[in-house]
Amino acid sequence: MDGTLENKNLIVRSNQDGIAILTLNAPKSINALSEAMMASLSEELDNIAADRSVKVVILRSGGSHFCAGHNLKEMSTHRADEDGGFQYFQDLFATCSAMMLRLVRLPQPVIAEVKGIATAAGCQLVASCDLAVAAEDATFATSGVNIGLFCSTPMVALSRNVPRKMAMEMLLMGEFLPAAQVAEMGLLNRVVPLSDLEKTSMDLARIIAEKSPAAVKIGKRAFYEQLEMPLEEAYAFAGRIMAENMMAKDTEAGIDAFTRKEPMPDWTGE
Repeated sequence: MDGTLENKNLIVRSNQDGIAILTLNAPKSINALSEAMMASLSEELDNIAADRSVKVVILRSGGSHFCAGHNLKEMSTHRADEDGGFQYFQDLFATCSAMMLRLVRLPQPVIAEVKGIATAAGCQLVASCDLAVAAEDATFATSGVNIGLFCSTPMVALSRNVPRKMAMEMLLMGEFLPAAQVAEMGLLNRVVPLSDLEKTSMDLARIIAEKSPAAVKIGKRAFYEQLEMPLEEAYAFAGRIMAENMMAKDTEAGIDAFTRKEPMPDWTGE
């Protein structure tokens, strides 16, 4: 249903020209990653993974800010549990990690669109997306250390996006950094005026949506898998992936059109 809202709860989804826009919709809590928020976002990501009409995802936020991380008030209520909340906390962080992995493993690329603050698990959410654009006045932090809780799970995504010493500085200092500085570190692709934020993310999404879905899906999966491999193994793996890509109908049609100097075909995703 292009241009129509499908969900009026914690996650609002709209579709436009093969682009799914997911909006974190709990501005009163600064879009905190409560249990319900994580469940809603995970459900939408699962739905999108199975939806071949979706080529790209934009993740944005309602209100003035992107995401304040975990819901600390919700977490604190479990201090009264028999074990002091240990099992609950362990399960909660496992749930959050599974949600972040959904973003990485989603066949479609995900663009984070950030305004206001993105802190702790909110910063992790940005780092877990494939691309990220931010408003000039957006700020980023892994600030858990300031309240005695080192951002260990956000560290996983952050340390895979920025150089080690920069990641450690963010994790140890807990300071809010401006978007321009975070972009220099490598966490952001674009920094633009707030008035241009939605247009910028949509422009990126439209460019990607024009590509072969088969090639994008294969390439995204391969990118993250090879990152964890030694160099020689990564080259062998990537060679197999390119051979697999060459067998796709889209690839055959695209190469044929290129060599004939004809317009690119309508991609089938096969």
